[in-house]
Amino acid sequence: MANLSNREALELWHSVIMNQVTGGANDLSMRQFAILFTVYLEPGPHTVRGLAAKLNVTKPVITRALDAMGQLDLLARKRDPRDRRNVLIQRTVAGALYVENYGDLISKNAGLN
Repeated sequence: MANLSNREALELWHSVIMNQVTGGANDLSMRQFAILFTVYLEPGPHTVRGLAAKLNVTKPVITRALDAMGQLDLLARKRDPRDRRNVLIQRTVAGALYVENYGDLISKNAGLN
């Protein structure tokens, strides 16, 4: 991985954000990105309770973020068949494509493509 100065890292982040916003893609909050990337980049299973603990927020905060991302088909929820009290967070095809495209956007803006 390339070593970036603080300025270069901020310019990369700015470029990625500007491309995302001006490109018409779904506009996610930082919390939503944290949830999305956790589910797609870290091994599961992922639960509302687990995500709340990881992000140091309450379960309703995670639920609201999942509601918004569910409407965009980026993530889905399903009751855990082994423990019906738990809600499992599942990846979707649309969500996987969104994350992959976001990675491509970062690579492109970093000059890696």
